[in-house]
Amino acid sequence: MESRIRETVKEKYGAAARQVLEGGEPECCTSSCCGGDDPISGNLYGEGETTLLPEQAVRASLGCGNPTALADLRPGEVVLDLGSGGGIDVLLSARRVGPNGKAYGLDMTEDMLALARENQRKAGVENVEFLKGEIENIPLPEASVDVVISNCVINLSGDKRAVIAESFRVLKPGGRLAVSDVVVRGSVPDQVRRSMELWIGCVAGALEESEFRSLMETAGFTDVSIEPTRVYDAEDARAFLQSSGLDVDAIAPLVEGKFLSAFVRGRKPAA
Repeated sequence: MESRIRETVKEKYGAAARQVLEGGEPECCTSSCCGGDDPISGNLYGEGETTLLPEQAVRASLGCGNPTALADLRPGEVVLDLGSGGGIDVLLSARRVGPNGKAYGLDMTEDMLALARENQRKAGVENVEFLKGEIENIPLPEASVDVVISNCVINLSGDKRAVIAESFRVLKPGGRLAVSDVVVRGSVPDQVRRSMELWIGCVAGALEESEFRSLMETAGFTDVSIEPTRVYDAEDARAFLQSSGLDVDAIAPLVEGKFLSAFVRGRKPAA
């Protein structure tokens, strides 16, 4: 199941990157973490943040939040973005940590890495490095980064425990995890969980709120908090269920208020 999820995610997001490189809009799926008017990922960045970024980086933003605005990044820090996609959060992070800091982007999709590196070239940002790899097996040494961020990516993994454990491993003592993700409150109909299309759309793979907290604490994180940034109502549910093949009228009321975008924080103990 895990390998099937990984290959499906890679295929969908690779296609999205190619569409952007060709000058189009990413057509992940109507329920996906795509940009524009999507109820999950629309209007996440202020105009002032994106003005200096390449248009392709903004168009390829497929997240559900703005972790760089909430992670309290400081000059000189080293930042790692899990599932960096077109690179928007890496480029924004690089700007915040300044020339004495560094921002890594990690992605498993060749097309996304090509897009991100092209966006880096256009932006003229030097303190950035994009790495190929999987978020369940981060290709960086232990205790090598100050902050781990991620934008609507952990929910796409088939092994979230490994992602969180790897994040803890690469953080320096006292380092911080600060991610935007979709989480669930309460039970969700089985047919939603089984839908691979909704998994790619950052919905079916979302962790239940208490489970996310438990995985974080088990990995060793302290000061764990989950702060809702948007709770999705029935109309939002209708929008991201349109391409699922499910009975939208029947399902939407059952998931109202169950899915939310949230900012998840945790800290690696200093000692």
